[in-house]
Amino acid sequence: MSTRSNLQAVLFDMDGTLVDTEGLWWQAAEEEAARLGLTLGDQDVPDVLGQAVEHTASYLYGRCNGVRSEESIAAALDARFVELVSHQVVPLPGALELLDGLAEAGVATALVSASPRHVVDLVLDALGRRRFKTSFAAGETPLTKPAPDPYLAAVEALGASPESCVAVEDTPTGVASAEAAGVAVVAVPSLTPILPGPGRAVVRSLLDVDLSLLQGLLESPAA
Repeated sequence: MSTRSNLQAVLFDMDGTLVDTEGLWWQAAEEEAARLGLTLGDQDVPDVLGQAVEHTASYLYGRCNGVRSEESIAAALDARFVELVSHQVVPLPGALELLDGLAEAGVATALVSASPRHVVDLVLDALGRRRFKTSFAAGETPLTKPAPDPYLAAVEALGASPESCVAVEDTPTGVASAEAAGVAVVAVPSLTPILPGPGRAVVRSLLDVDLSLLQGLLESPAA
């Protein structure tokens, strides 16, 4: 057991964490699944929420017995998601206040997403690019979530260390990515329950997150 250090940076997931797009991604996947003759349910959540476009497209392709190519499914998912996001980017309650509070306290922030760059840029423009020191999108690291690569890249770009950072996530996939990188996690579950654990706090919304909670995670024993 060891303790961590002072808070240097907070690394935010995007979809379902800062902006209300998790439901939009599910809608895009559900609509595409219907065109493939499929109906999505609870059993499909792990392969849709928190996953990159390519992963979900591959998953749907595997279920539809080759009705359409994997590439065309991915393109359709991406196009529909971009359309939905461009009209419905809504910051979740507490998101902007938390980001601005961290800036005032001198804590660096990064956006770490499994969405493609053009979607991340839409959200950055909506939230205000000045609120983030760096951002990483799908395809910009060797592997994406649940691998640790995106979080390790963000930590390095900020000149921080994993034990001095906290990630804010909403899915088990994202939590697994951050924890594999050695980063403490505040989980704000969207559609899938997430349990507390060593180096992990679970809250109901970003309104429950403040500097005290974030720093407290680093001062408590880490696994």
